[in-house]
Amino acid sequence: MLTWLEEERDFPPLEQALDEPNGLIAIGGDLSVDRLLSAYSRGIFPWFMANQPILWWSPNPRMVLLPQEIRITRSLAKTLRHLPYQIFLDKDFEKVICACAQPRKNQDGESWITPDMIDAYIALFRQGYAHSVEVWLDGVLVGGLYGVALGTMFFGESMFSSIRDASKIALVALARQLDQWGYKLIDCQVPSHHLSSMGAKLISRREFANQVAQLVKLPGKTGYWGNYG
Repeated sequence: MLTWLEEERDFPPLEQALDEPNGLIAIGGDLSVDRLLSAYSRGIFPWFMANQPILWWSPNPRMVLLPQEIRITRSLAKTLRHLPYQIFLDKDFEKVICACAQPRKNQDGESWITPDMIDAYIALFRQGYAHSVEVWLDGVLVGGLYGVALGTMFFGESMFSSIRDASKIALVALARQLDQWGYKLIDCQVPSHHLSSMGAKLISRREFANQVAQLVKLPGKTGYWGNYG
């Protein structure tokens, strides 16, 4: 039975997540900073369309990427060696999330990154929890990603690319930076061929939750990441 989140009600144990659809654990609540931080610290994230109530998920299995294990193809390695782009952290978070919200090729309907979601993650960014990795070319944002960092854990949310390999470049930049900082895990949420090809793998919900519980308590890079560049 699904939990309806009232104003003061917290998330239920992960064991109550539904198998079908995979990982749906709660409905309702809000997208406040406190609610979102509570969700991420338990391995739960929001995903819903504009005509739906807020839906909260903890899928099983979970796709994750260890920063030191990112896989770089020969062609991508060549691009990285002759990189004509500039990479920034947190230079323009709002532009990144708005770009991620744009419809993709062959995508029907509206994006799940609704105006309410955009506002919620901008609030997280302003409090130093959400971050962006950005790829710029000649002063134009051409690719990037955003997510939430707690402790030494990074929860990836979405990425975009307007030119070839730009989102891959952003992910490589993120993985390399997180590895340098001692971060242990990047949450990729659900399986995708794209992420699998770059080294992401599947682990059980239980293993993921156990790792999150430990990693979010460790000291990470807090606040505006541009200060650490």
